[in-house]
Amino acid sequence: MTTVDAIKASEKSACVAGPFGSNISSKYFAAEGVPVIRGSNLTDDLTRFVPKGFVFVSQERAASYRAQHVRAGDLVFTCWGTIGQVGLIPANGPFPEYIISNKQLKLRPNTAFTDPLYLFYYFASPQMVGHVRNRAIGAAVPGINLGILKALEVVLPPISEQRRIASILSAYDDLIENNTRRIAILEEMARHLYEEWFVRFRFPGHDSARTVESELGLVPEGWSCTDVASAVRRFGTGQKYDLKTVLSSGRVPVLDQGRQGVIGYHNDEPGFVASRADPVIVFANHTCYQRLIYEPFSTIQNVIPYKSSSAFQRDIYWVYHATLGLVSLTEYKGHWPQFEAKKIMVPTVSVAMTFGKIVRRFHELAHTLSLANANLRATRDLLLPKLISGELDVSALPEPEALAA
Repeated sequence: MTTVDAIKASEKSACVAGPFGSNISSKYFAAEGVPVIRGSNLTDDLTRFVPKGFVFVSQERAASYRAQHVRAGDLVFTCWGTIGQVGLIPANGPFPEYIISNKQLKLRPNTAFTDPLYLFYYFASPQMVGHVRNRAIGAAVPGINLGILKALEVVLPPISEQRRIASILSAYDDLIENNTRRIAILEEMARHLYEEWFVRFRFPGHDSARTVESELGLVPEGWSCTDVASAVRRFGTGQKYDLKTVLSSGRVPVLDQGRQGVIGYHNDEPGFVASRADPVIVFANHTCYQRLIYEPFSTIQNVIPYKSSSAFQRDIYWVYHATLGLVSLTEYKGHWPQFEAKKIMVPTVSVAMTFGKIVRRFHELAHTLSLANANLRATRDLLLPKLISGELDVSALPEPEALAA
């Protein structure tokens, strides 16, 4: 057992706070230069780093923040706002170095006896995140200072065991990342096919199709236009669930409006029924986010489930893509009627059904990979505290390569 202060590197600026606020305010931001790490680049869910959404300061300005520069292997902690966020600067870019903002703390560990990846998992573990939050000061805006960070206790096994623990946990994260990339590719393939067929009109048989006028311009003969209200069948708006009424695990997931989807679980009857054979689309009334659901579920209020209307007779996957992204936060004020009033171009039944048959494979494989990721995260999260506490003997576990295989 040791402390953060005892494991920092020997250099003077190994453990420091970000620049004073007025010294790195938005008036110094530039179009290019050295990127500034902010809260959006860190998470509290074991994501090591979010390499996007950077702002920059010029090389000249960056020189005045020399102590606050971070590079591969450094750890960064949010010290004001979302306490518990921690990141590990990656070795694979996208930039060779960064500057921390005024709301962050830097730790450059001594790699002679510490493994940075092990330290990331240690500080990002739910138990440690909770411990740090309990140490926070301030009421309206919670925070930690450099003294609190330096005093945090660290369980430090021999470095060989640190590396073994990190490699086991990292193997799970690598699989999750690989599956996530595959999901993104499958979703992009489905979107691209929709654009080819229904935006550029390069659907099977398009060479012989005549075009006619419609409300949305020229369309292939036999196609038409309608409003979303005529194409979809709404089920309801869910119930008033909140964090106090849902469980951390259970039989039925409860969906919220964010991209993460699940706010919790319960063991009552599901509010809505979905299956692989008959998926349901849900629309988040305030965030405009849509997703396909394949299992029974419940929703919080203003998460609206819908399907293709029985009279419309179009494939559910075509309906999903036709209604995807019709409204945005810039124009949308949180009212479902605005979504229903949007016009969509409607192909023949045979074209819509053929499209659905093709993209169903993409979506179902993406869903299978999402389920695999959920299982991988659950296993990793179960192993993490046991490995770090020494409850589980790392020598008894298979090599990480076996997991990948």
